[in-house]
Amino acid sequence: MKIILDSNVFLSALISPHSPSDVIYRAWRTRQFEVITSDIQLEEIRRASRYPKFRKILQPAKVGAMINNLQNAIILKKITIKDEADDPNDSFLIAMALAGKADYLVTGDKRAGLLKKKHIKKTKVVTPGQFVDILQL
Repeated sequence: MKIILDSNVFLSALISPHSPSDVIYRAWRTRQFEVITSDIQLEEIRRASRYPKFRKILQPAKVGAMINNLQNAIILKKITIKDEADDPNDSFLIAMALAGKADYLVTGDKRAGLLKKKHIKKTKVVTPGQFVDILQL
């Protein structure tokens, strides 16, 4: 199974131990599914982790370790962004879903409108809680 995790899922995993996002991240680390990412997303995680609201709660070493761990994911080097999300900063997630032929896109971001789509071609869009239920963790 190939999964795309929105950047907010990765950051939430670092912020909230034992949250659905953390459960998903740990499940990936034990190879229960494959994660698809991209150079665009890795840069977004680096950039977002430095936002003032996150600097107080995210340890740079943990963010760095996560970025290093993501080197073991499927990394899409070139993606073509065609479809726009409600939040243009999340359009790359749609492009990743299409290019990577992902089974699921997991996001906690209700503002981007991705959850309203429910599907991006064959990719199902779900919340972290829904994905934990799917994995039966």
